[in-house]
Order: sequence, then structure tokens, then C-alpha cells
Amino acid sequence: MNYQVDEKGFYGEFGGAYIPEILYATVKNLQEHYLPIIESQEFKDEYHALLRDYVGRPSPLYYAGRMSERYGCQLYLKREDLNHTGAHKINNTVGQILLAKKMGKTRIIAETGAGQHGVATATVCALMGMKCEVFMGATDVERQHTNVERMKMLGAEVHPVRTGNMTLSDACSEAIRDWCCHPSDTFYIVGSTMGPHPYPDLVARMQSVISEEIKWQLQEKVGRDYPDYLIACIGGGSNAAGTIYHYMDDERVRIVLAEAGGHGWDTDYTAATIHRGTTGILHGAKMLVMQDDDGQIQEAFTISAGLDYPGVGPMHCNMARQGRTQVLSINDDEAIYGGYELTRMEGIIPAIESAHAIAALSKLTFKQDDVVVLTVSGRGDKDVETYLKNKQMAKEYGNF
Repeated sequence: MNYQVDEKGFYGEFGGAYIPEILYATVKNLQEHYLPIIESQEFKDEYHALLRDYVGRPSPLYYAGRMSERYGCQLYLKREDLNHTGAHKINNTVGQILLAKKMGKTRIIAETGAGQHGVATATVCALMGMKCEVFMGATDVERQHTNVERMKMLGAEVHPVRTGNMTLSDACSEAIRDWCCHPSDTFYIVGSTMGPHPYPDLVARMQSVISEEIKWQLQEKVGRDYPDYLIACIGGGSNAAGTIYHYMDDERVRIVLAEAGGHGWDTDYTAATIHRGTTGILHGAKMLVMQDDDGQIQEAFTISAGLDYPGVGPMHCNMARQGRTQVLSINDDEAIYGGYELTRMEGIIPAIESAHAIAALSKLTFKQDDVVVLTVSGRGDKDVETYLKNKQMAKEYGNF
């Protein structure tokens, strides 16, 4: 089965471009030009040079010896936390800023939740000398204060969004409203595999460098270019898309994704969209959405600002619907424990988003020779205060 996007921008029943009329010409222009540009040799040379010399790729594939012993497998960590700006987000923003420049755009906007995409966007705008405005929910502005100051230091204007529950979904809505007002000169750097076609495919392609590297790194380390398991956290789905991109059709590889359960996927305080969502339209695409019977979007709830989204990218919706991926719901307390576990056992403080993937290990049963690759999507500097405030969760859940 082919899990890639079709010529109309759909992944099975999910995807498409459901957009206001004022954006039609802008989105159509992007649809027509993104592939010719990003597949050109000029773009590839410039993009990969920046990934190597500016971002610091390839990111290491690290054998986690103590965690391997604990879980009875051969666990390798794909260290996206070691990228410039501290997360996988920079892979995507470097590519999209080059695309924006080649399309003649002069102003960049972006949405952000945990702030990592905002920082990565502000970073490449500073690099390219382009005007940058970032929309961020007021709740996230407060809980991710350090990243807000980083964006400002880089020259970006940060707009706190005070509608809804003032988190990622509301920031996306406000960014789209701004885009509607400035369609001619503005390029919207979408941070995840969401939004109208071609963004889900564009972002997945920019992040696919992750799985591209995993293939040759595994060949060097274990003598074959595929793992038995791939594990990643999932909100909108960009780091998950990058982790699995070159393995989607490889049935030898079991794909496990960890979404944010909050207080439990069966409660009203959750962001577990694949568990709870029904088909709907959100931010320009058909996807699984947490909504009520009238189609009104329900608020997502999780301790993780980066996974706080009531939808999930159409590529992931289709793969989950087709049974290609196993999706686990990880509660807040399990994620906090997972973060402390990796910190104490391997000396790596993960972003709380990545800690959801770590927590998934305890819900799986491995064989001793299973090769497991888990993507650490970002570093935990931004989340230290949250870890400290919720340390009691880890103590109650386990022994730290």
C-alpha cells in the first residue's frame, strides 16, 4: 500500500486544501512550484550545505546501553535534540525559508506551541535577513518564556494569541487570519505535517532527512539499514513523519507513535486525537479532529505545549486508519517519568514531547535482539521548570 500523498493532495480520505477564497491563488501557486524548486539541484545543494554546516547534521544515532538493558532490546536514540536550536524543527524551517526566497516572498509568519518551531523560524529569518512574525498562544507564552525571549532576541515579533484556550491550535488560526490579510508578500512557514496541501507533504519531505540518516547509520552500526521498531512522539506529526518517511512501505518495520494522553484519552483532559478524534476539517485539511457533535473544536489538554493540538496531520490519520502505525496514548505522569528516566539513565534531558516517546517503551514487549530506534525530537532545556513543578508525578509513578 502506498502511504504517500496523491496528485490531489490526499492521503486516503484525509488531506486536501480547504481554504478561504482569498488564499486560493497563493496556495495554488505553492502547489505548482514547491516540487520543481525543492527537487532542483540548486535547492538540494544549498539545503544540504546548510544542514551540514549550520544545523550540524547528521545528528548522532546513539546506542543507549543502560536503557537497552532495562527494556531488553537494542535501543538507539536519534539525537535531534543536538541540532542547532535544539530540536528537529530547524530541518523544516531551513528548507521552507529557501523555498520562500526562491518564490520571491519577503515576509515570514509562523505558529508555535512549545516555541521550538518559532525559534527555528526566527533563526532562519535572522540568517536570511527576512522579517519574521510568530503567533503563539498566551498560555504557551507564559509556560515557554525562555523560547519567547530567544525569538525576540533573534529579531522576531511575537504575537500572544488570547482566543480559545490560548495554545497551539489558536496560534495556527491566528496565523492563517494574518496570511489572509497579506497573501501576496507573505510566506507561512507551517511547523508540522498539517495545513492545506502541499504543506503536509512539504514538511514531511523536509524532515525526511531524519530517516534518510537512520538508514545509513544503522547499516554502519548493526549491518542492516532498517530497525525492528521505530518510535516517535506525535502531535501535528512532523518529527514522526521524518522518522518514518523512508520506512512507511517497509512492513519489516513496526511503527509506534506516542500521542499526548493528558489525564487519560478517555477523559475531557487529553490531546490524544487519534484515539478520540473524528473526521473533520481543521486549518485547511481534512483530518482526525477532537470535536463535539456539532463540529465545534474541543480544547486539547496536555502538559506538553508542543503536542497540545486537537488534530493530527493527514498522513498520520491515514496510516493509523490503515493499521500501519500503532498509536499509544501517554498520560502526563507517564511522560514526566519517562523524561526523568532518560535523564537519570543516559544523561540526556529530553523535551517533554520526546518524553512521551520514551514512556512508550514500557508499554511494549521486545526481544533481546530487536533493534529499536527512538527519535529524541528536542532537548529539555525549555521544560526544566515544568519537570521540577511536576517531579512528584515521577516519584509517585516510579522510583526517582
